[in-house]
Amino acid sequence: MRALTIKPFSLRRRIFALAVGLLLLASLVLIVFIRDYAERAADRAFDRLLAASALTIAGAVQVEAEAVIVEIPFAAFAMFSGQDRVFYAVEDPYARTVTGYEDLAAHMPETVSGEPHFSDLVYREDLVRVVSVGRLISTPSDTGWVTIHVAETQNQRNSLANEILSNAVLPVIALTFLAVGLVWFGITRMFAPLTQLEQDLRARAPDDLSAITVPVPSEVEHLVSALNGFMARLRNAMERVSGLVAEAAHEVRTPLASLRAQAEVAMDEQDPEALRRRVGRIHTGAVQASQLVSQLLMEATISHRLENQDNDATTLGAVIDDVRQRLDPDQASRIQVDLATGAGTAIIRGDRVALREMMRNVVDNALVYSSSPVEISGTLGAGRLEVIVQDRGPGIDASEKTMVLERFKRGATSAGTAGSGLGLSIVSRVVEAHGGQLSLKDRDGGGLIVAITLPTPKRSSAVPGLAMALILASALITLPPQSVDAATSVHAAPDGSTEKVLTIFGTTDTPLFEYFIAAFQDLHPDTGVIYEEWDSRPLYENYLAGSLSALPDLLISSASDLQLKLANDGYAQPHDSPFLDALPDWAHWRNEVFGFTFEPAVIIYNPDLITGAEVPRSHLTLAELLETQTERFRGRIATYDIALSGVGYLLAAQDQTISSTFWRLASAFGRVNAQFSGSSPAILNGVADGTLALGYNVLGSYAFARQAEGANIEIVVPDDYVLVLTRSMLIPRDAGHADLARAFIDFALSPAGQAVAAGPTALGAVVPDGSGDWTSEAIAARGRGVIQPIPIGPGLLVALDTLRRQRFIDTWQEIVSPKP
Repeated sequence: MRALTIKPFSLRRRIFALAVGLLLLASLVLIVFIRDYAERAADRAFDRLLAASALTIAGAVQVEAEAVIVEIPFAAFAMFSGQDRVFYAVEDPYARTVTGYEDLAAHMPETVSGEPHFSDLVYREDLVRVVSVGRLISTPSDTGWVTIHVAETQNQRNSLANEILSNAVLPVIALTFLAVGLVWFGITRMFAPLTQLEQDLRARAPDDLSAITVPVPSEVEHLVSALNGFMARLRNAMERVSGLVAEAAHEVRTPLASLRAQAEVAMDEQDPEALRRRVGRIHTGAVQASQLVSQLLMEATISHRLENQDNDATTLGAVIDDVRQRLDPDQASRIQVDLATGAGTAIIRGDRVALREMMRNVVDNALVYSSSPVEISGTLGAGRLEVIVQDRGPGIDASEKTMVLERFKRGATSAGTAGSGLGLSIVSRVVEAHGGQLSLKDRDGGGLIVAITLPTPKRSSAVPGLAMALILASALITLPPQSVDAATSVHAAPDGSTEKVLTIFGTTDTPLFEYFIAAFQDLHPDTGVIYEEWDSRPLYENYLAGSLSALPDLLISSASDLQLKLANDGYAQPHDSPFLDALPDWAHWRNEVFGFTFEPAVIIYNPDLITGAEVPRSHLTLAELLETQTERFRGRIATYDIALSGVGYLLAAQDQTISSTFWRLASAFGRVNAQFSGSSPAILNGVADGTLALGYNVLGSYAFARQAEGANIEIVVPDDYVLVLTRSMLIPRDAGHADLARAFIDFALSPAGQAVAAGPTALGAVVPDGSGDWTSEAIAARGRGVIQPIPIGPGLLVALDTLRRQRFIDTWQEIVSPKP
């Protein structure tokens, strides 16, 4: 039977055929993807123009004599190409067409949201793309939504998609042919470096373990690096074994020869007493040899562990306890330990076994060379831990203190005492490997002092000089402009580790934010947290100026417009959180700014100063109350100072956009000489203690929490409209621990983080369908007004324009603080 022959095959041709097949398949997939991308890109581009047109019209909506009027701006339609037909309609809150195509409005539902909604519709025998936008308005008699519809035919949209597709397909085809040629050329050269590597290895001597220096492709570089690393480890291991064998042979030869000689003499000894003495010498020699071998093996073990750089966390107390447990009870009873406060629990980073053997050798020497108690003490200094072991033995001569730290070296006072000369050399090597210092000193009254100084782990240098103490931010009790100084609190990692420290700068009151920190550390026990509390505007300005005390890993602020400004100007890192899909669209901007709370702006009052029957329950009735009872409330009304407070300015700008009575209310504030503050807690304190009668636009989260604590305040959720903001988070682009910041964002948006927001913090859970007392649904149910979230989007940037903001603040201050 003829043996089967296996035909040789060409690896080059197989790879080439496979590569060509994959290139053709990839080209087809790419063309399909380009077609889909072209359609989506055209939709995005024209949808943005469509939305911009509708939002421009919405911005021109006004209310005069409680009637909706709108003058269509020129820019609303100038942005269109002119190649498509455009239709529009504006409806008032009662679904009456104010202007535009009435039949278009009849086909479209009413909109009760400021976010653009897109849909396709066959209108006048053409397929049109329609955008609908709502604009909330408030009049003295009612609050409602004006709806704006803008529609455009899709001819230019389809033309743009086809143009993108045709322009992209031709380069794809050309690149496919070019790639086929490059693949063939590359395959012919790809094996040459591997052949050179093979030749280099075959030419080596058996004992040549030097690194491979042959140039190789990057694809093989990791393999060569692994081979070099393996050979280096093998070379070190062989050198270590060779050294150990040589030293062991040299040092063990003498005691073994002595044992042999003593045994031979003992075999011929006839006198029982002399034989007993000979056996005693043999036993002593065997003990010395055993101790020498044990020390040699231990030194080899420690050398191996130190080379591997094992890095454990232990404490001085644990090391001392481990050593005591390995001693005989009689010897352990002679050890007296006196550790200063904090020294026993101070963290030591290093190899646990090496540290134990270091301490054991020092203690063994002290026990062997003295019969009195051995004293161990420890003190903790600035980044250093000092351990002192004292005995009453013969000590070491000053001229020998350096020599005894060498291997197999012993002092003159050790004569007659069994030993190997390795103990102190092991101690010296371990101390040096851990970055410490070792010193031998004479003890007053006789004896030796062994002083070992080891470094303790340093906390992150992000905030220099922070003591490990909790510094709670005290509530502001006065209403003048607030200090921009930050209050800092430090929360060590629950498991005692110090490698991971997350630095957060935020505007949330420290006691409230500590609930989030505690829940986060329950899930991440290896992470410490440093939290600095700021006011919103100073935090924004100091970050831009680079004058913060440290680089934050995470910024959290209730002034979402300032957060958006930072992200828009390129100061934020993106993060694709797995919980982003559950977040409402209005509560995040792209994947850079993330809202995590649901906080309404409310009115608070002192029930001892204002009765429930007369308390205002809308913005209009508040203005009327202040206008009719000016003297009663003079100096006893408070709201935000919008020049100092970022969140105050945000709320005032939104009020001015929605309410036709905003400037009337501002004028009423001026009549009663209202007080202005940079934060909600200051207003809450004043209302609770009776200094103030009423606070306006206070964050409901703080108010609900203070009321639950028993503060003498009542809360009104307005009946006309309710502004809702969300506290937002972003990762600065220069964050040192962005991975920890991403973990905190994921936690805050997760069900666990939202449970904290809906729980005792009363900050409100922004993710719908949660559980707790302060979900978004529960908060919305507390009032009858229209809930108007402040969306995190480019619209917030309009109010931050420098000139617009300054004009707004100047007008506000002129009205609320009129000059005499």
